[in-house]
Parts: sequence; C-alpha cells; structure tokens
Amino acid sequence: MKLWLLRHARVVLPPGLCYGASDVPADEVLTAEAAQAIAPLLPAGLPVRVSDLRRAQQLHQALRAHRPDLGAAQTDPRIREMDFGTWEQTAWDAVPRTAFDDWMADFAQHRFGGAECVHELMTRVADALDETRAAVGQGGEALWITHAGVIRSVICVAQHGHQPLVSAAQWPREAPQPGEWMVLDV
Repeated sequence: MKLWLLRHARVVLPPGLCYGASDVPADEVLTAEAAQAIAPLLPAGLPVRVSDLRRAQQLHQALRAHRPDLGAAQTDPRIREMDFGTWEQTAWDAVPRTAFDDWMADFAQHRFGGAECVHELMTRVADALDETRAAVGQGGEALWITHAGVIRSVICVAQHGHQPLVSAAQWPREAPQPGEWMVLDV
C-alpha cells in the first residue's frame, strides 16, 4: 500500500514548546499553503484518515476546498500525536535533564510526562495502519493527515513490523516539516 503522510502546518504557539496531544490550532495561512501544495498531487478518490486534533482537522478542511473528490474522511484518534502529559506546553529546554534521561533509558515503555509511552503510540498507529491496509487492499493508496510522532511510528512499523523498540536509536530522526508530506510503501 502507498501511504501519503501529510503533517499539519506550524502551530500557533511560541517556538520551542512541547505540544503533543495539546489541541492547539495551526497557522491558517500556512495551512492553506500546505493544502494548495499537495492538492494537485493526490490521486482522485483517495481515502483519508485525519487525526482528531484541531490542527490536522484544519488542514483536512483546507484540502477539501481544493479536492472535494477525495474519499470521505475518517477522523481517527489513533493517529493523534503522543501525549506528553505534564510536559504538554512546557518549553523543551525547561524539562529537567533527568526526565529525558529516564525516557532514553527505557524509550519504548517510559511515560514521558506520565501520560503515554512510545510503545502505546506505536501500537495504536500500527492498529490504524493495519485497518487502512485492509480497507484499501494491496496496491491501494491512502492519505493520513497527522503529526510527526505518528509519521515516525509508521516508519518504524514499516521497517521493524510490530516488534517493540529496543532503544531510542531505532526511532527515526527525520519526519516531514510542518505542512509537508512524504509517501511510504507500507
């Protein structure tokens, strides 16, 4: 299956804040620009899954204005960003070094901020990916409008299957910038 992964546009928050599961809006102008850039590239009738967070929903609405022919969208909370708990909307440089060290020591299972661990994120993303594959079939295509952590999870699942991560070194460093996309064969 070919999976288009579109990341929401830059959020309307000061730079350097942790905002995983926080339901914050994206910049409207940048959202419109992202939708306009990808709209001519997408195949007609492409099925769409959208994170339930506002910034992804905004991009979906902007894209629909250009491409009403896309398949009906399914809002899917499984492809929302990771929940960083107490660290949500905290400046990354204000998070104590010990919090990062604890996370890196048990990257997959540690609940950074107390809410969710990477393993839980990857499990829900893998479930959504399996469901998408079943819906579109082999050789099909789909679009997800989502977040950087979800895109990295898809990359991990594509590379390692449903195997749990052993260390943070397995976590992909690269993901599309806000408002950009990538296409993966998964």
